[in-house]
Amino acid sequence: MASAENTVSPGESPRVHDDTVADPRRRDYLAIGAVAWAGVGAGVIALPLINSMNPSADVLALSTTEVDVSAIQPGQAIKASFRKQPLFVRNLTPEEINQANSVDAASLRDPQTLAERTKEGKTNWLVTLGVCTHLGCVPLGAGEGENKGPFGGYFCPCHGSAYDTAGRIRSGPAPTNLAVPDYEFSNDTTIVVG
Repeated sequence: MASAENTVSPGESPRVHDDTVADPRRRDYLAIGAVAWAGVGAGVIALPLINSMNPSADVLALSTTEVDVSAIQPGQAIKASFRKQPLFVRNLTPEEINQANSVDAASLRDPQTLAERTKEGKTNWLVTLGVCTHLGCVPLGAGEGENKGPFGGYFCPCHGSAYDTAGRIRSGPAPTNLAVPDYEFSNDTTIVVG
């Protein structure tokens, strides 16, 4: 005779007496759903953190500077601003170009020729950051009547560094030449720095 606990009525599912689940698809669905929601949550948390590392709008606005050089006469220089630092743009005279080219670059503390510091075909335009490479003072020589130093370029009044007409260090404590930023001529009268 059959025992009562082994009999199954019609329409009734058999009971399982061990720890297995009758339908494993439901557990898989819940696990996949939980992992998906956790991934979405991690993305929602990480996106603002990653986005906060992007440069702000004011920094992006300062990333390039346009300088109109049409009014700068040979022998003159102007001061502009690039990324909150002074920028010197000088229109060299033929005499200043000859003076810079007559110096043996190998004899300099930071050897560079004028051609390496200017654009091809535009050797009369010298664009440098107006920051002394010694301690960051602003050299004189770009303004009207300012002391250009013994080499006719720029002179730093803080500690006496003197630069020549190509912005190369010639005397004083500065270790390197005035920095030349990345720049291009967008047309014959406009320089885009940055």
